[in-house]
Amino acid sequence: MSIDSFQRGERVYPRRTRPSASVLRTVSTRERRSHLSAPRVPTVGIDIGGTKVMAGVVDADGTILEKVRAETPEKSKSPKVVEDTIAELVLDLSDRHDVHAVGIGAAGWVDADRSRVLFAPHLAWRDEPLKDALTARLAVPVMVDNDANTAAWGEWRFGAGRGEDHLVMITLGTGIGGAILEDGRVKRGKYGVAGEFGHMQVVPGGHRCPCGNRGCWEQYSSGNALVREARELAAAESPVAYGIIDRVGGQVGDITGPLITELARSGDAMCTELLHEIGSWLGVGIANLAAALDPSCFVIGGGVSAADELLIEPAREAYRRQLTGRGYRPEARIAKAQLGPEAGMVGAADLARLVARRFRRANRRRLERYERYERAADNLRRAVGQ
Repeated sequence: MSIDSFQRGERVYPRRTRPSASVLRTVSTRERRSHLSAPRVPTVGIDIGGTKVMAGVVDADGTILEKVRAETPEKSKSPKVVEDTIAELVLDLSDRHDVHAVGIGAAGWVDADRSRVLFAPHLAWRDEPLKDALTARLAVPVMVDNDANTAAWGEWRFGAGRGEDHLVMITLGTGIGGAILEDGRVKRGKYGVAGEFGHMQVVPGGHRCPCGNRGCWEQYSSGNALVREARELAAAESPVAYGIIDRVGGQVGDITGPLITELARSGDAMCTELLHEIGSWLGVGIANLAAALDPSCFVIGGGVSAADELLIEPAREAYRRQLTGRGYRPEARIAKAQLGPEAGMVGAADLARLVARRFRRANRRRLERYERYERAADNLRRAVGQ
């Protein structure tokens, strides 16, 4: 064999070269053990919701080094527009940080391989190959999961769920997301879509949900439900809504969830009552989940959880009233997420670190093979020179 053939025998793979599909296989179920040996490298976590895309560089201790965000493109736009937004945020962060992998928490149903978004009620994703599309553009490993799963992982690793072996996460935002962790593993179900609690039917024939059904839980306990009720009262010029009507200058469309929470904290009776109703519906759903899953802890996250005890205390009261076998069984702890709306982003980045390890190992093996070929080529040169 000639020296040239040795030199052509192996390519040099730069650190950011696109990895093979085998490297990016779904993270195994041994997450609890494997995260302890994951590389302590910075990764990017992305949380995609119905109204915003938030991205941040997160270190191995769950600390956010930098965070950026953008508005979620309109539903009517193609999925590529959302991909463009994600890519722009990642590339922006990569200008200032050495990014080793990207984790995405998507507001939708993600398949068991964590590759495709099967359905997103609040975005125009239908069987969208999100992981492959972004891996090709970003040239680093990409991990895709449901946003509630990533939030639950973040809270279990760094937040309110630390030390819990049976945890249920409920995220209240535009809708309701959910996730289940047992023995330190996210339970995704056979097809990857476990934990979609927000689309359990709680009121037959009730409010229409973007998922296509009626009476889903998230139509009664979510940010959308909160805003809908406030706007309906304001549009009807109800006397109880005069405070919020004055605040928005009669522009009903300007009523938002954060504004309702702000007014409730300042003592507005209508806004306080609306948060109490949302919290009560939350407690009803939690009681149903306790009957089915019997966790030790419920962690409440998402943007609506910023209302703190205005929301969570009514939820605890309703939970105690509705719990099956109440008075004769232990009650699960109900806690507010400590990472707040950033839980999904932090969890996605941490899960991506497991994929980064596989990527780094594969690259190391490629480098070792290259070095062996180089040594063989050097030996051949010396032999030819003699």
